[in-house]
Amino acid sequence: MNFLSISFTHKNTDIDIREKLSFSSNEKKEEVLRLILSNQSISECMLLSTCNRVEVMAFVNDLEISQSYILKVMSITSGVALNELENRADIYYASGALHHLFLVASSLDSLVIGETQIVGQLKDALKFAIDGKYADLNLKRAVDYSFKCAAEVRNKTEISKNPVSVSSVAVSKAKEIFKSLEGITAVVVGAGKMSELACKHLLSSGAKIILVNRSKERALNLINELNADIKYEPFSNLKDVINSHQLIFSATASPKIVIDDTFIEECEFDRYFFDIAVPRDIEITESLNLKVYSVDDLQEIVKLNLAMREEQAQIAFAIVGRYTNEFFKWLQTLATTPIIKALRLNAKKIAENEIQKAIEKGYLKHSDQEEARKLIHQVFKAYLHKPTINLKNLESDDACAVDLILDIFDIKDEFEKYTSQYSDINLLAKGNTDEI
Repeated sequence: MNFLSISFTHKNTDIDIREKLSFSSNEKKEEVLRLILSNQSISECMLLSTCNRVEVMAFVNDLEISQSYILKVMSITSGVALNELENRADIYYASGALHHLFLVASSLDSLVIGETQIVGQLKDALKFAIDGKYADLNLKRAVDYSFKCAAEVRNKTEISKNPVSVSSVAVSKAKEIFKSLEGITAVVVGAGKMSELACKHLLSSGAKIILVNRSKERALNLINELNADIKYEPFSNLKDVINSHQLIFSATASPKIVIDDTFIEECEFDRYFFDIAVPRDIEITESLNLKVYSVDDLQEIVKLNLAMREEQAQIAFAIVGRYTNEFFKWLQTLATTPIIKALRLNAKKIAENEIQKAIEKGYLKHSDQEEARKLIHQVFKAYLHKPTINLKNLESDDACAVDLILDIFDIKDEFEKYTSQYSDINLLAKGNTDEI
């Protein structure tokens, strides 16, 4: 069994394809995860779908079969041609899959390096998969370890200081256009996390805000949380609002276009629409005085952001590399500790049986059994010393060797028993393999 990651991001897939792959509703996520798990080669999977990436992380017993099957499921459920997905996907195996996961969690693979939303999105994706019984201990261990890695990256580097998000990049671009947003009225469509971030950055730039949302209650809750003088307009007034102001940000969770050409009226002033949603909210025809910026159009600001953080990013990449190695060493210990314990306890059980037989047959006096027990203990300890060292030094991908040992010594039950006890690294550290 091993880890597999299939990744579609802003780096390999344009927004037209990404929005088709975006599984925004829980029903769609469940459908995809259920279909993926119907393949016997796949034992666990989870799905991460954000505005800049769609990722499937899986635990599988056949990498080639699983990779091919997952891409077919994604093609069927998204309507994107299979060969298109095969040509675009970044696919990672084993340690590569974990290294990629740790990069993602640490915000080193994000459109905006150092953004802070990704950890929460990963937590939500894992919880959704576990609650639905699509993921179990293996993916939980991997994702939990990625959070430890991300925490060290945040603590040991400046990469997340003054955090940047797609929303903040969009506001920065607006400031570049208007020179200053002081006193400018911005329309924000939607009341989710992206809209909240956009509002925060607009407020800090001195802009006035009109918030448009289908749910008045949710909009008012956001206004209360921001504790700011923000005007609410119902969604039914959207057309009037966007034709009366120069600056519009849209970040709804709608799977369909929210603003199309039927909403647009001729205006004498210049207008700038920032579509920071995936799937996109806006599909309108640009003109001399109407410009639309999508997520992918903000790349130049992102590149500048990356250049400014490059030195810190190098430190962060080194941390990710170290955590990847440590995670596989931990997994290796999780596998070998139960084997070692099972071998030693079996040896102890055999020794006890032989001592009792020797006493019953008169080969050994009752008074000598403790000395005999100590001698046998030392013999087995010496005999198993080298195998114990070799087991601890197994390469992390030596799953075949582990399976072979379990079969030869018939200790699968003991192995599973001890593995369940050592699901946490702190418990594992307390494990003692020198019990006999």
